[in-house]
Amino acid sequence: MRRTIATLGCTLTLALLAACGGPKTDAQGFVIDADFEKNLQAKLLDAKPGDVVEIPAGKYALGRSLSLTGSGVTVKGAGIDKTILSFANASSGAEGMLVTGDDFTIQDLAFEDTKGDALKINGTKNAVMRRVRAEWTGGSKTTNGAYGLYPVQVTNVLIEKSVVKGASDAGIYVGQSSNIIVRDNRAEGNVAGIEIENSSHADVYDNIATNNAGGILVFNMPNLPVPGSKTRVYKNQVIANNHDNFGAKGSAVSSVPPGSGVIINSNDDVEIFDNDLKDNKTANVIISSYYSTGFDTKRGISAAYDPYPENIYVTGNRFVGGGDAPAGRFTAMKALIGGRLPDVLWDGYANPKLKTPGICVQNGDAKLLNADGPGKFAHARIDTTVNCAPSARLPTIVLPDAMTRGSSKK
Repeated sequence: MRRTIATLGCTLTLALLAACGGPKTDAQGFVIDADFEKNLQAKLLDAKPGDVVEIPAGKYALGRSLSLTGSGVTVKGAGIDKTILSFANASSGAEGMLVTGDDFTIQDLAFEDTKGDALKINGTKNAVMRRVRAEWTGGSKTTNGAYGLYPVQVTNVLIEKSVVKGASDAGIYVGQSSNIIVRDNRAEGNVAGIEIENSSHADVYDNIATNNAGGILVFNMPNLPVPGSKTRVYKNQVIANNHDNFGAKGSAVSSVPPGSGVIINSNDDVEIFDNDLKDNKTANVIISSYYSTGFDTKRGISAAYDPYPENIYVTGNRFVGGGDAPAGRFTAMKALIGGRLPDVLWDGYANPKLKTPGICVQNGDAKLLNADGPGKFAHARIDTTVNCAPSARLPTIVLPDAMTRGSSKK
């Protein structure tokens, strides 16, 4: 049974602020109240399994990061645009909140202008992010924090009905995790809208990714403890992701060409189906290996790392426009092909140990462009050998009932 913690002191609600004395309001209307911040952090540190830490409606300016180590805790605001925690003037810590406890739920609040990641959940199980907004209000800048919603090394992840804007790496990022659902979110104005990296068994659906440099990414990076595979990307709106790439120079995400809809990099067993992919100027879908990304290879890569994308299935998507103004290494390819690039672009790198990479496109009139990466992109061509399908489709991801309680979808 959950208990509600409602004793954050007389500074809990804006109605009581004046009576308590001391709190100030800045020019943007944010309440600056050391007692509120102190009491909130104390409640987070003291929270026991079953506790609900409620943060009422209000705009609060915080001076340092928040942290939660206890398990079985819910943090709950009054609404995605009603309970706002601002870290614009924070002097201590990078994240808005760092969570290391299991069975965690956060909902109905916003993190704004964090120096680093807005919400990081690290090394846990059963993490729910529902109706959370993470935003950098000054727009898309390299100096913004890297990640908005950032679960890493988590088993069982649910991110739903959330909004992320302005992240200098990925708005919604799930890393080194397993059993994942990312649904009904909006990612806008980030370098990467949604990214599943080195993670396995993920369903990414019913999201809107627009005006990012890259809409939805499914990546495998080298030299990490676990590889990823088995991701389904479906029923999303991936539209006009043509924002300039403002990622930090040298970062992995800085290699994403602006105008990319869905990108699969060095990942296996990925299905892309029933999406609306529209007006992504480089390509609506890009399938690539590690070798064409431009990532730093000075340190080398682990012998266990598979740099090739394999068993990628593209089917039943609705493609409109796109490929008309490719960026990065694909700029010269438009003239070579003689018009807009096809809807699906593959760099052409294939594992020499396999008879076929399993790059399969069964999507109406959509064509696959083999960009001839091994030949330094000199002989790009339409590949007509890819009309194939996997022997079996990936299953639906199922999360524990306790995680989906309170969701409109299960």
